[in-house]
Amino acid sequence: MLAVIYARIGVAGVALIAAAAVCAYLAVKNIIYLWMVGADFRRIIRQIDEKEDDRNAIIEANLKNPLIGVINDILKTHGEHSDDIKSEIAFLFHHYLKKTIRDITLLKVIAAVSPLLGLLGTLLGLMGVFGKLSSSSSLAAGAVLAAGIWEAIYTTVMGLSIAIPALITYNLLSIYIRSFNLETVEYSYRFLGRAHYCMSRYHKYHKPKQAKNKKKAGTDSEV
Repeated sequence: MLAVIYARIGVAGVALIAAAAVCAYLAVKNIIYLWMVGADFRRIIRQIDEKEDDRNAIIEANLKNPLIGVINDILKTHGEHSDDIKSEIAFLFHHYLKKTIRDITLLKVIAAVSPLLGLLGTLLGLMGVFGKLSSSSSLAAGAVLAAGIWEAIYTTVMGLSIAIPALITYNLLSIYIRSFNLETVEYSYRFLGRAHYCMSRYHKYHKPKQAKNKKKAGTDSEV
């Protein structure tokens, strides 16, 4: 059975079957993973909105979520390396979602290479057909040619059947990543704004008191 399949699809077909298995695994794995990350991220954000005073504690308790990890690093280190939040988040995304971005890139490679492997398999099949034609009688040439072309086209169909879903999945996952990036930028700005607001209110109400206490202490010492 395996020998019959191999004779029909050849080396290129075997490579395409392996590519299809890898593509299916990466697609299912990353779609589920990113869906879970997004759902968990929105749950945490709702929790922070409900308990704003406990924001830091909630973030510290949910650092397993990569998007929360990005926001946490932005809140702690913003301004130390760059004043551009978008650039910082782009760097942190590559750090926290390194495996996912690598898998998405591999999907793009599979989508690009699969049609070429299919074409290669077709050309190798046609070479085999013309080799048989050279040693067959003229009466059998038409049947051999028809059968050979029919078998050779298999790999082209296989290549396109793999490339199209791989390309769709690549674009779907890329949309997920871009959406997460925009959400992370938005919430980073929002949380940094709240932090700056709290600090400004602290300085507004505490600095005058400190200055007044110092002035009073100086007056007492003179007396």
